[in-house]
Amino acid sequence: MSLTIKIHVTANFGPNLQTVRQKKFANYNVRVRPRPIYSSNPLTVYQPKMSTDSVSVKSASSVIKSSLIEPDGGALVDLVVPENERGPKTIEAESMPKVNLTKIDLEWAHVISEGWASPLRGFMRENEYLQSLHFNSVKMGDGNIVNMSLPIVLAIDDETKDRIGSSTNVGLVGPSGDLIGILRSIEIYKHNKEERIARTWGTTAPGLPYVEEVITPAGNWLIGGDLEVLQPIKYNDGLDHYRLSPKKLRKEFDSRQADAVFAFQLRNPVHNGHALLMNDTRRRLLEMGYKNPILLLHPLGGFTKADDVPLDVRMEQHSEVLAAGVLDPETTIVAIFPSPMHYAGPTEVQWHAKARINAGANFYIVGRDPAGMGHPTEKRDLYDPDHGKQVLSMAPGLEKLNILPFRVAAYDTVAQKMAFFDPSRAKDFLFISGTKFLGDCTTKIFSPVVKFALSYVKMRTYARTGENPPDGFMCPGGWKVLVKYYESLQAEDATQQPAILTS
Repeated sequence: MSLTIKIHVTANFGPNLQTVRQKKFANYNVRVRPRPIYSSNPLTVYQPKMSTDSVSVKSASSVIKSSLIEPDGGALVDLVVPENERGPKTIEAESMPKVNLTKIDLEWAHVISEGWASPLRGFMRENEYLQSLHFNSVKMGDGNIVNMSLPIVLAIDDETKDRIGSSTNVGLVGPSGDLIGILRSIEIYKHNKEERIARTWGTTAPGLPYVEEVITPAGNWLIGGDLEVLQPIKYNDGLDHYRLSPKKLRKEFDSRQADAVFAFQLRNPVHNGHALLMNDTRRRLLEMGYKNPILLLHPLGGFTKADDVPLDVRMEQHSEVLAAGVLDPETTIVAIFPSPMHYAGPTEVQWHAKARINAGANFYIVGRDPAGMGHPTEKRDLYDPDHGKQVLSMAPGLEKLNILPFRVAAYDTVAQKMAFFDPSRAKDFLFISGTKFLGDCTTKIFSPVVKFALSYVKMRTYARTGENPPDGFMCPGGWKVLVKYYESLQAEDATQQPAILTS
């Protein structure tokens, strides 16, 4: 596997991009080219001479020990106001015109404030928005490119725009009415919804979940500026201890003496096929010479569509998976990624990967149709299922991240467990994907929004009756969590049906 050496000295960034100087390592700064782990050669150490240019170098014979990856821009953004400044800044914010945030706006403020989108320092101004929308990246002041595939913007309506008038700063009010932050040196510009939707999703077909929830009802203006959050954003839902910022995650990786971190994002419960992939990835990293690879199991915790399993249920199920030893708690960190979900396929998966760079992961596991969904009006996938991993391997600004494509896992009916697919005996395998598992067919038992099935096995029947799935598909404790959840939905449906019949 080839490596190149890059040293950058950064100058001024764009309006919302942080000004930093990238660290210079004592001997070298290594960038590993992303190639599929399952077909790669062992990583080797390089000891190059210091240079300000990218150069190819020859390998030594020993095995590499990788330090944590540098965040985009060289340093993490932290926009939470220090405690000793909160009082005066709160008083200042109270005197400003106010912008009301939706729940999803608050999730984006959370994302920006903790540095997941580093070096972005606030909701995008028009210059950054256009670069993100058309190039999936933003060019910094020193000429370097950072990946930024999703526009992170804040919409306002005509009334709010008029209320702001000529003010240069505004206060941000959360959904519960509390003052959560300040947006400074603001810029207001037109919100062309059709262009945004077409460029982000590649279609303007009706039925896109994020579009219907966020963009369609949004105002016709976007407001950008530098964000200050008055205190860390909390949700008080019993899950805040899982919401580890990039800074806290990096400290945790250091405390565990990780020499590699591989991230796995999901928005579904963990079954044994997922675990097989994650455990096999760790095994391969050990074979490549890493001594202590750590798994970041990183479920998405922001907005998801109505038929996805809720976050609290997923987190309970994940806890059962670790308690059962399906994943090793000593080498696994479970944390919530606070970003909302777009279901924008190859465009969105770049955002997911970029955010994990900022969290300290230098390996990212990507599977079939990442961040994708079925076409909202036609019976087909909205995106080519292989394009996500192909785009990640080519995306500008993601070169320093190692992309790990999935091996195909399925349920082996002979061995009665999840196993890697063997084409020579294809008839022995059932394909049970997380998406199929939780969303692909309807039944009279559940409401139209609540869908539950497997591609072949009658899992909806198991959930309804409390029976176990095929042996080896999921740990019993994790399955019980899902049965309980779907039973609660059935009970809710049962109470709603008489009311519907009466009306």
